[in-house]
Amino acid sequence: MTIASPASSSKPHKDRNLALELVRATEAAAIAATPWVGAGDKNSADGAAVDAMRLQLATVNFDGVVVIGEGEKDQAPMLYNGERVGNGTGQKFDVAVDPIDGTRLAALGFNNALSVLAVADAGSMLDASSVFYMEKLVTGPEAADDVDLRLPVKENLRLIAKAKGLSISQLTVSVLDRDRHQDLVREIHEAGARTQAVIDGDVAAAIAAVRGNTGIDALMGIGGSPEGVVTACAIKALGGVIQGRLMPTSPEEQDRGLHAGLDMEKIYSTNDLVNSENCFFAATGITNGDLLKGVTVDSAKLTTQSIVMRSKTGTVRTIDAEHKITKWSQD
Repeated sequence: MTIASPASSSKPHKDRNLALELVRATEAAAIAATPWVGAGDKNSADGAAVDAMRLQLATVNFDGVVVIGEGEKDQAPMLYNGERVGNGTGQKFDVAVDPIDGTRLAALGFNNALSVLAVADAGSMLDASSVFYMEKLVTGPEAADDVDLRLPVKENLRLIAKAKGLSISQLTVSVLDRDRHQDLVREIHEAGARTQAVIDGDVAAAIAAVRGNTGIDALMGIGGSPEGVVTACAIKALGGVIQGRLMPTSPEEQDRGLHAGLDMEKIYSTNDLVNSENCFFAATGITNGDLLKGVTVDSAKLTTQSIVMRSKTGTVRTIDAEHKITKWSQD
């Protein structure tokens, strides 16, 4: 096998190191949340992570606007939708932040809590904040061109199995553990596949569905629309597909979505959610999980594990870092 040399260009890549700067923000958020892990206070955990991420983002050379944040300005004093982040120099980007994906997981000391940050070219992220829930279908590159959210569950599972060269009985589907998914879980089991329940936070589960050798073949069900946009940024680097259909929970929410230009009947593709080939994604584990190890602490240092992706190059890096307790906030 011949491996080509990396493409070269006389033009400087001004954003080449952006992902490595962004991961400092997810590291800071994960470390700040760690004292609250298992303490049963998700608001304090989230507040600490938000503060740390916001402070670190202020040092990064970019001009960002939060499209997916902690909420509207009046309800979220930090990292609110529409807030400008970065130091204001360099390229303009849309930003999606989730200082803790799985606040309840962190508060209860459960696995799979992450700090997540995604960035894409300005104007490229779908602002789905007016409709909180989205029905999702996520799978890897093998079946990306075959699946369709409008098809029955069994048919999509058949298509995924065929594309992977497996039987349906060999497939495992991640589903958020919610009462609303009882019928979905029954359909998956009746089709012959297995399910893996996700307690909270479906970003890690969605990434597992598109990466090889994770034991997860798809993610299905209704989760947060913001997480769908964040997931799309990761999929741009990893390959695979996310399809989403907005699910308003009230006539008032539907009206807000329509007023914002959203289409309740549309199946949103990966490109609809993020219309850019220049996406950056960073995540740091807060607690141990299927995607990343959580923060560990000893008398002298903290250790973190992060994943960093860039869609333009298709590069995925796993970063294990040690932070001296006395200096980590200055890193």
